[in-house]
Amino acid sequence: MRVQMTGGVLAAMLIAGSAQAVPLSFTKLDGVTGGDIANTAVFKADLSTIDGIIASIIIRDSGLPSGSSPGQFSGFDLDAIKISATDCATAACAAAAAGLDVFSFLGSSVVFTPGTQAAPADPKLFGTNAAGTGLDNGVATLGAFDGESSTVTPDGFISLGDNGVIAFNLTSAISGLGYFLYIGEVGDNGEVAASDIQVLPTRVPEPGMLGLLGIGIAGFGLMRRRAA
Repeated sequence: MRVQMTGGVLAAMLIAGSAQAVPLSFTKLDGVTGGDIANTAVFKADLSTIDGIIASIIIRDSGLPSGSSPGQFSGFDLDAIKISATDCATAACAAAAAGLDVFSFLGSSVVFTPGTQAAPADPKLFGTNAAGTGLDNGVATLGAFDGESSTVTPDGFISLGDNGVIAFNLTSAISGLGYFLYIGEVGDNGEVAASDIQVLPTRVPEPGMLGLLGIGIAGFGLMRRRAA
């Protein structure tokens, strides 16, 4: 399955006046990966199409309600994110490929604005911190494709909520030439996520501004479905 993503320029302009956000085309890889209950779909984008420097990656749930799980598992369930020089055709290859050491999942390197929950709501989204306003990487472990595809014994992912937005500030800006971006969707349910690349060496600011970014990337989306 090949998905064309469009829009997103306004999102980056809200971060830095002249910054440009580049839309990507994602391809779903064959097979699944994940933890002991392995059912993570992996999507690949060729970063060589980006003419510029990548400093941040923004992923947003599309907000489409069809088939979404309720409560703490609402929205897109992100298993992992990776940038690699390996061009993979399968989910297993992406999980095993060596990744660039440009992600930190601590502190201001991750900026999160939780989306809403489908009823019945839980105190917070899965994989978030105690306040529900940030990433708990001890639970989400976004550096590895290890998500347990279960609502009974879940582990290794973060649920963004409907219209939730998460941004990753790279530890060092890179050129996309020769690299591929991989993201994992727990459950292989076709859930909708959006990925937006900021191509100037600027960092995504505080969560309050990140909420505004949803305006600029609301047009992105993959067709999604949610299995029982």
